[in-house]
Amino acid sequence: MKKRDQVWDAFLAAVPYTIPIFAGFLFLGIAYGIYMNSLGFSAVYPILMSLFIFAGSMEFVAANLLLAGFNPMNALFLTLMVNARHLFYGLSMLDRYKGTGKKKFYLIYGLCDESFSINYTVDAPKEIDKGWFMFFVTLLNQLYWVMGAAIGGVFGSLVQFNTEGLEFVMTALFVVIFIEQWMKEKKHHSALAGLGLSAVSLMIFGGSDFIIPAMMAILGVLSVLRKPLEKMEAAA
Repeated sequence: MKKRDQVWDAFLAAVPYTIPIFAGFLFLGIAYGIYMNSLGFSAVYPILMSLFIFAGSMEFVAANLLLAGFNPMNALFLTLMVNARHLFYGLSMLDRYKGTGKKKFYLIYGLCDESFSINYTVDAPKEIDKGWFMFFVTLLNQLYWVMGAAIGGVFGSLVQFNTEGLEFVMTALFVVIFIEQWMKEKKHHSALAGLGLSAVSLMIFGGSDFIIPAMMAILGVLSVLRKPLEKMEAAA
């Protein structure tokens, strides 16, 4: 089989697995593009950020960081806390990415929750190159996000409408993520720990400065209690 045919077959094999991601990424990306426009950014910003950052929820956070005072350390720690789960994604994908050649660089860069869930759980069909299959899963998911962000950014700049309250989309995003994780878990110890530590940090540091201390506390506590929590989950 020619290499061109192998690549094309891998693309066709990857498409069906990414179709469910398409709808979610498209509409969420549109909301992100409109949200960026409501903050005063042109369509170029959400397009470039979705191309080069491609960090989902962190892109919503980055929109507010661009409007805040220059504080690189705050941005660094906030990014690390929001995307700390990618440390575990990366470790889990070490074996899966073996033998993928230069494609590994993009697979690492483009790793997101949805690409991880597909590439980690789905084996490439027989006679389909594993590396190209995972490459196209990752690429298609990013293209869906870029497409949505571009549509939202352009639409928001061309159509004038009342965007008051649109900033709540970021809050709604995290609420939905939290609810989904809550419904997946049989025990809710980690979620309750997150809520409790966030509430304590809010009381101590106030509404404008509690996020980073809360995330650091959550990461530290869950790291220390990881094994006991895993045993409790297994027992359930």
